[in-house]
Amino acid sequence: MRDLRIVFMGTPEFASTVLKHLIENDYNIVGVITAADKPAGRGRKLSVSAVKKYALSQNLPLLQPKNLKDLNFQKELEALNANLQIVVAFRMLPRSVWSKPQYGTFNLHASLLPEYRGAAPINWAIINGESKSGVTTFFIDDKIDTGEIILQKETNIEDNETGGQLHDKLMFLGAELVKETVDLISKGNVTTTKQPKREEKPAHKLFPENCKIDWSKSLNEIFNHIRGLNPYPAAWTTIKNNNTEMNTKIYDVAKEYSVHNLEIGKIYTSKNGLKIATKDGFLVVLKLKLPGKKLMDAKSLLNGYHFYEDALAL
Repeated sequence: MRDLRIVFMGTPEFASTVLKHLIENDYNIVGVITAADKPAGRGRKLSVSAVKKYALSQNLPLLQPKNLKDLNFQKELEALNANLQIVVAFRMLPRSVWSKPQYGTFNLHASLLPEYRGAAPINWAIINGESKSGVTTFFIDDKIDTGEIILQKETNIEDNETGGQLHDKLMFLGAELVKETVDLISKGNVTTTKQPKREEKPAHKLFPENCKIDWSKSLNEIFNHIRGLNPYPAAWTTIKNNNTEMNTKIYDVAKEYSVHNLEIGKIYTSKNGLKIATKDGFLVVLKLKLPGKKLMDAKSLLNGYHFYEDALAL
């Protein structure tokens, strides 16, 4: 068995859950690297990452470099004398960082590589209507998410599963996969496979532009788009109501297939709720957030807000 000295790199809750699993299983974490604190919210108070919060609670050595190529940071990293580095939801590492440890640097990615390389694999798997996803560990190389695969675990995506639900499922699945990967490395039993070459399904970073609902698409495509972005960053549309236009976020939805001759995007309300016409039925809106209002279910919104007969989702 190898005596592993591990540096862990990550930022959000997805990463802190993996780190917690390693600590609880008595792995030797000699240092943690996470993002620098940054202002957030209306008060612009400094926000700390989930990984930092957990590292501090465990009294783990912590580094927060702004520049991974900074020589002072690299000296501090060398001083930790790590022989293995683990990366989960962090950022691209320069060769001078990922090539340091004797046993390499591996990454956990929330997809079945080579599919969904990139920043938002969980969201895009659902947006594209996939029936399965999973997690992959691989050794880092010079490109993004292209290194040789160590292990993978697969899971089904349920028909109504949201991005948030899949995130949590893959987070715990990933924590176990990282543990299994470390065990292989500690025993010297790692075998890797090159990623197969196939047509790529990219996982582009999410921006307001690609989160906007396209009402010309099929009901099922719109449904997948919304659940893939629920709860964050959330799909949105512009609602025109009595000459007022409002950018509105839509969260929970259901499908109602039917034949109709209504204009696409037509908003129809009744005492039972709110639905929007698509080319092959209606999108039933269950939860939404109008600007300046809190997230609420459609029935509660309709108790105090009126949609006019010509209301449209654009």
